[in-house]
Amino acid sequence: MRTISTILLTASLALRCSAAGDDLDKLRDRQDRSGLDARAAGLQAAAEKTPNDAGGWYRAAIGYMYAAEVAMELRDKNGAEKAAEAGAGDAEKAIALDGKNADYYRVLGTLCGQVIPANPIAGILSYGKRAKDSLDKAIVLDPKSAKAYVAHGVGYYYLPANFGGGAENAIKDFQRAIALDPKSADAYLWLGIALKKQQKNAQAREALTKSLQFDPDRAWTKEQLQKTPAQ
Repeated sequence: MRTISTILLTASLALRCSAAGDDLDKLRDRQDRSGLDARAAGLQAAAEKTPNDAGGWYRAAIGYMYAAEVAMELRDKNGAEKAAEAGAGDAEKAIALDGKNADYYRVLGTLCGQVIPANPIAGILSYGKRAKDSLDKAIVLDPKSAKAYVAHGVGYYYLPANFGGGAENAIKDFQRAIALDPKSADAYLWLGIALKKQQKNAQAREALTKSLQFDPDRAWTKEQLQKTPAQ
């Protein structure tokens, strides 16, 4: 039987992970680049102190994933590439310790995919297959993960059509994510971005508006909505 102290420790760790995730979400929502960089570095330093803890490397990888995301939003491709590559290394360490966790593969696939828009030619050659394989694995391990389908769709969005990507395939993934989680702000955000790429502006605005209903503080969603014509 688990002792009371073990149960309390497990609960404490779960709360800390949840708090760390909430903190990262808030930093991302307001595009706090310096805050995310510092948070990611701190999470990586913490992981290095407990190198056999897969969860520690996973949290560091998420920190860099958010940092890379915001760097791209702020048009800093070099910064995005560096953050994504650092995070990919951390995600791979998490997978080496626990190769059956679907979300670890989702994060690795996302990070590999983030290199592609930051450095398209080298990114596709070095990270394209790794991104797709990791995201496919995430869905196989957890076919009901809305986050995995969002990440898979983002990968398709940035991958050129001649490599099997494109907005049309991405939209299918975002719609599947919404079917699994009707309150997924990220799914609606990326659905709106993909629809805008197809010149379906009215539908894009509808999706972006829906995203803001679930995450009203997301600066990038507001920016995308402002840039999308009514028709």
